[in-house]
Amino acid sequence: ISRTEVLNCGMSLDQVQWRIRPGGSWQRLLPGVYLAATGTPTRSQSEIAALRYAGPGSALTGLAALRRHGVRAREGKTITVLIPDGRVRKSRSFVRVWPTTRMPEFVMADGAVRFTQTARAVADASRELGSLREVRAVTADAVQRRACRLDQLIEELAHAPMRQSAWLRRALAEVADGVRSVAEGDLRDLIIRARLPQPLFNPRLYLGRTFLAKPDAWWPVAAVAVEVDSREWHLLPGDWAQTLARHARMTACGILVLHFTPTQVRAEPDRVVAEIRSALRAGQQRPTLPVRALPAA
Repeated sequence: ISRTEVLNCGMSLDQVQWRIRPGGSWQRLLPGVYLAATGTPTRSQSEIAALRYAGPGSALTGLAALRRHGVRAREGKTITVLIPDGRVRKSRSFVRVWPTTRMPEFVMADGAVRFTQTARAVADASRELGSLREVRAVTADAVQRRACRLDQLIEELAHAPMRQSAWLRRALAEVADGVRSVAEGDLRDLIIRARLPQPLFNPRLYLGRTFLAKPDAWWPVAAVAVEVDSREWHLLPGDWAQTLARHARMTACGILVLHFTPTQVRAEPDRVVAEIRSALRAGQQRPTLPVRALPAA
């Protein structure tokens, strides 16, 4: 509850001071914002406090908003709140205040918590995160979960500060190329560093009209497919049988299928590159397979 709300309820400042004294029944979370309970505030209580402090019309954005949308994002030490440009509010304690001339026209609401839509949250989170890998993870997850569309992210990128948008720009380029997870992004980086031929990422493979699979990477000339078998992305409940069936369909058509874990891609890059090179050489010595590939949807 804010100081203004307290006073509007008929309490005096002396009564407030009595409650927030050491050992009192309330606690002061932020300047002019109180929690009418003792103990550690919940995440929701901290978010409401941040909005009370920021004032009317404010909205959570970045990592806090992404978690509200169900996008996988790490727990941040601070809660980022957008306020209209011109309002005077300093960042305090666990609240980071970002004045903006682009306050969202529409926001989401969950009870007392207001938060930006997913595309804006991703764009703002990219300025909070500390690495390309983290930006890639939230960007890919948002698209993978259909929490937002690629064109919406591109629109947000067009308005993002140039100096702070390099990681987001690169992550969106990867998603546009078909990369759908952080593990696939690591594979893409390795392929580029090793100067391997550029594959198609997440294409849809067909034999005639029969759908075969959607491998993580596909080299059409050599008919080589690579799967990054991440427990996080590919081994959800029930997916192991689907992974085996997909492998069987591809190998039955003569496709060379290589499987790597995300840990192998990061920790054993030389081995991964060597196996891909060997498979590409072997594949190029065979007759071309009648497999049709459509770009990632």
